[in-house]
Amino acid sequence: MAHHFYPACVAASVWALAFPSALHAQVAAPGSGQAYPSKNVRIIVPFTPGGGTDFIARLIGAKLSATWGQQFVVENRVGAGSTLGSEVALRSPPDGYTLLLTSGSYTASPAMYKLRYDPIKDMTPIIQPDDGPFILALHPSLPVRSVKQLVALAKSQPAQINYATSGQGSISHLSTELFSMLAGIQLTHVPYKGNGQSISDTIAGQTQMLFAAIAAAIPHVKSGRLRAIAATSATRVPALSEVPTVIEAGYRFEVSNWHGLMGPRGLPPAIVEKLNSEINKIVKDPEFVQRIASDGLVPAGGPPERLLKLLNEEIANWSKVAARAGLKVQ
Repeated sequence: MAHHFYPACVAASVWALAFPSALHAQVAAPGSGQAYPSKNVRIIVPFTPGGGTDFIARLIGAKLSATWGQQFVVENRVGAGSTLGSEVALRSPPDGYTLLLTSGSYTASPAMYKLRYDPIKDMTPIIQPDDGPFILALHPSLPVRSVKQLVALAKSQPAQINYATSGQGSISHLSTELFSMLAGIQLTHVPYKGNGQSISDTIAGQTQMLFAAIAAAIPHVKSGRLRAIAATSATRVPALSEVPTVIEAGYRFEVSNWHGLMGPRGLPPAIVEKLNSEINKIVKDPEFVQRIASDGLVPAGGPPERLLKLLNEEIANWSKVAARAGLKVQ
């Protein structure tokens, strides 16, 4: 069975916690939805500029700005494995003027950090705009060109291969731990404060491998500064069709590099509906589809429930991975 973290059923009580009551929605929704947005909106990205999450936030923000005539401004708030920016966003007033655009690290963090917010109860899901895999990328000096060769080298040199991640408790960290367990190898973790820094140090040879967001890594793969040996999807990525999947190497390993847009708890349903409806149009736009396809991503979309179910399922799965790997809460 593949390690593909897809949603399971979510109890109605959880859904109720994420949204105001139906009665409150009927009272509060009309005015809040129709007038929105009447001023600039900030989209908090809990990662450094230049990464895959930042790319998606700026792409969607530009489209919303053009449609509604108000600026959707991306604000990068980095720290504590993406939890700092998430906390800032979720503790903001639930008026639609502070949103959070995050990645799978949002669901990995609860397994590794003592959070000062509840990742389900303290947020309102809006939409999952896209989906896609990571790629397993190596420094070209590492004498391997396949997953099987990498595993063989790692077994012959336990803990001698350093892998970079975007931070302790990030999705790239737990993905590598899961891969290590499945392959029966020991690697040494080198955490950074963002995807960009982890990639640049791997290019420089200070670390030898990483699971990278395709949007951030693909230019370096194309230029030969990184060697991509596998994708974490079920099938090959069209943008890197020559790169096989980890599954093709014989490991039941599939990890999604999705992005999700959410707001603080209590975000008025009319605002949720307006944002969800407009972004569903954006993700179907041929220009958007082409832009993200070049970075190995595919459009997702759908109702807020899709994102909520994904969050619940992945939080449960990454907690199991962290426990099996013996990782300690920070």
